[in-house]
Amino acid sequence: MNYSYLWQKKNFSSAQKGMIKPVAEKIILGIDPGTNVMGYGVIKVEGTKASIVTMGVIDMRKESDMYLKLGHIFQRVNGIIDSYLPDEMAIEAPFFGKNVQSMLKLGRAQGVAIAAAINHSVPITEYAPMKIKMAITGTGTASKEQVAGMLQRMLHLDEKDMPKFLDATDALAAAYCHYLQMGRPDTGKKGPKSWKEYINTNPNKVSKPK
Repeated sequence: MNYSYLWQKKNFSSAQKGMIKPVAEKIILGIDPGTNVMGYGVIKVEGTKASIVTMGVIDMRKESDMYLKLGHIFQRVNGIIDSYLPDEMAIEAPFFGKNVQSMLKLGRAQGVAIAAAINHSVPITEYAPMKIKMAITGTGTASKEQVAGMLQRMLHLDEKDMPKFLDATDALAAAYCHYLQMGRPDTGKKGPKSWKEYINTNPNKVSKPK
């Protein structure tokens, strides 16, 4: 995958040039929400360098009751936070599909994971799946396998350390995406919501008909 190699070089050179704000140490927890398998990944940032701490999954496939699944998610995410003491959490936003019931269940699972972070006063940032894929591979349409392969190169992971479930690498990708955003300026400016609003706020940029 040539594009992956080029994107890897770009990301690392950006860190070297100071686009990523150096920190003494920061722990970032990434979560990939799921109702049957929920992924989690933890990275540590020192200076501008990121390294993996752990990754894994919360496996709920044997549990049929949805509410017990949610309780299990809350307990496990609380336990992960207690164990690794993350400074921030990055969580993947639900992918909007046609199955409304699946979306509802996934949204509940994400909400419970967020509640666990709030319970520990951990700041939360949500990222769209496409944004995470773009940050890791350079394309928003990358497959889970491509994301996992890119992370393996970036974080120098051995093949034996790669997880069985790609939910874990998806969660690690959320954490790594958040790391890549460190130090990027936020202007707070929002674009106009409509053409009418643009005309009202930029009258000198619109020519009037003669």
